[in-house]
Amino acid sequence: MTTSSTPSTPSTPSSDPTTAAGVPRAGGPGRLAGRTVSRVGYGAMQLERLHGDRASALAILRRAVELGMDHVDTAQFYGNGFVNGLLREALRPEDGVLVVSKVGATANPGGRFPLRLAQRPEELRAEVEANLDALGLEQLPVVNLRRAETGPGLRAEGEQIVDIDDQLAVLTALRDEGKIGGLGISNVGPEELRRALPVGLVCVQNSYSLVSRGDEDMLRTCLAEGIAWVPYFPLGSAFPGMPKVTDEPAVLAAAQALGATPSQVGLAWLLHHAPHTLLIPGTADAAHLEANVAAGTLALDDATLATLDAVPSRSAELTFE
Repeated sequence: MTTSSTPSTPSTPSSDPTTAAGVPRAGGPGRLAGRTVSRVGYGAMQLERLHGDRASALAILRRAVELGMDHVDTAQFYGNGFVNGLLREALRPEDGVLVVSKVGATANPGGRFPLRLAQRPEELRAEVEANLDALGLEQLPVVNLRRAETGPGLRAEGEQIVDIDDQLAVLTALRDEGKIGGLGISNVGPEELRRALPVGLVCVQNSYSLVSRGDEDMLRTCLAEGIAWVPYFPLGSAFPGMPKVTDEPAVLAAAQALGATPSQVGLAWLLHHAPHTLLIPGTADAAHLEANVAAGTLALDDATLATLDAVPSRSAELTFE
């Protein structure tokens, strides 16, 4: 991986359809932190599942690059550093991959949940340093602040309830020190987004999908501000009580008509719905990885889009107690 202390500047325009390696960008070109990246990127969290098969995990990452993914999402708390170690080994400077990490939690091996919140300013700084060390970088190209006052997931309690301004202060200081390139935020509501806009956000990561569109106003704010919208749970969620895109009759019908899978239809809808959307679906399976890339080429005509747009949003929050 590159160890430059300053962000690399792309020499090609935002419409460049190919990666640094000359491969067509998965899903076409998008913009993130002043860089051109593939609109279909790779979420590395599921590589934790290959903890006992490092060779297969590395092969997945190399295959992602070969398929034109040059936007990878990670965190030090994924596999307690295992995933970042894979990225350091697998990715090469010539791949031109933009690595996005996040802070606000830390690994919790042996605990009830695999992570615990780490929201205090000193913890955020420590997590930035841990990501830098594990990835072998002098600067993290993009860092997302994972908030914990909205769901789904762990909620902040006690000393972990920290004002967003205090968190942004330490992260902007780290940016001034050259340890962070661009700042993003995750798990936020409209008020938190408004308060964070002055720092110059490059992306927002929130739970969002065809069946969970409660953040539509924030999506539109990001579009107006030139901020990338990066939904997690892009197909809804497998957790009980949360709706799934792949259960929707309209999605199933569209998939059958297009000769695609319901998952591909759900991902394609996101790309068609808003031009600043970047996807980071995760998988530990090579065939699934290729299917995700293929979703970026799936054309949805106006009639299909209208039918999908009519699917009701049934946002449901999941809180871990």
